[in-house]
Amino acid sequence: MTVWGKFFRAGELPPLRLEEIPTPDGDVVTLATPDAEADGPTVLFLHGLEGGLRSHYLGGLIAAARRQGWRPRILLFRTCDGRMAPVRRTYHSGETADLGLVVGALVAREPGRPLGLVGVSLGGNVLLKWLGERGEAVPAEVRASVAISVPFDLARCSRAIDTGFAKLYQWNFLRSLKDKARRKARQFPDLLPAGRVDAIRSMWEFDDVFTAPLHGFADAADYYRQCSSLGFIGRVRRPTLLISAYDDPFHTPQVLHDVARACAGNPLVTPEFHDRGGHVGFVGGAPWNPTYYVDDRIAEFLGPHLVAAA
Repeated sequence: MTVWGKFFRAGELPPLRLEEIPTPDGDVVTLATPDAEADGPTVLFLHGLEGGLRSHYLGGLIAAARRQGWRPRILLFRTCDGRMAPVRRTYHSGETADLGLVVGALVAREPGRPLGLVGVSLGGNVLLKWLGERGEAVPAEVRASVAISVPFDLARCSRAIDTGFAKLYQWNFLRSLKDKARRKARQFPDLLPAGRVDAIRSMWEFDDVFTAPLHGFADAADYYRQCSSLGFIGRVRRPTLLISAYDDPFHTPQVLHDVARACAGNPLVTPEFHDRGGHVGFVGGAPWNPTYYVDDRIAEFLGPHLVAAA
């Protein structure tokens, strides 16, 4: 299902307009909005690692939102919008400031309009961490959220992606990430020793050499410890659905067992873990007529919260 979703799923996005929202550090964060939309609640989508407007799942998710009469928005993480930011930093699995900035901008423009949040993979980790960090301080407009195929424990996920079939994904991620790191090093020559990026062979090593020091962490282990969403689930204060699969190659089943225990202490967070589904797969039907469970499930979960509050 992981392979099918990545390489065979088709789903075009509607025409979009891109808006640059200024950030306090002199950069911008990009928000994508359909040209034509209804007047219902807003739903903000957060993509995964090295994703963006070409992410295979976004077309289906946006279409499902529009069928409900919702107003979809897509937050594009820094460097995932086609720009190399003029500042030293990029984005990472625990960077929540930009999400907070965009949520604040949406709420300020339309106070009282219900807002749902949907995060996929890395975007799901960012979402859960932000919800946990803010707790009761999350704006009242944020009514509910869904997190899909989240890397809840970044250290264990980093090790898992360096084994077996998942190495294919690691290679693909690293190809893109290393290119960005080289470009960033050209912007800021003091950032990395010459040739250091070329020697990187795993996500753990990339995060140890690039992500962690660039964003103020001691090393990869420190970055993973501080940014894993598993530690924030207990503090989430909005109804939240977690959709994952035990056969997700990005982590072991034990990670989901630990997440389920964390959810047991927080009645607002609902774990929905499937035996099969892969990483952002969840494919049903026949090869010539596939269905995608997550699209409809998001609408089913968010709908009552957004409509009741509208």
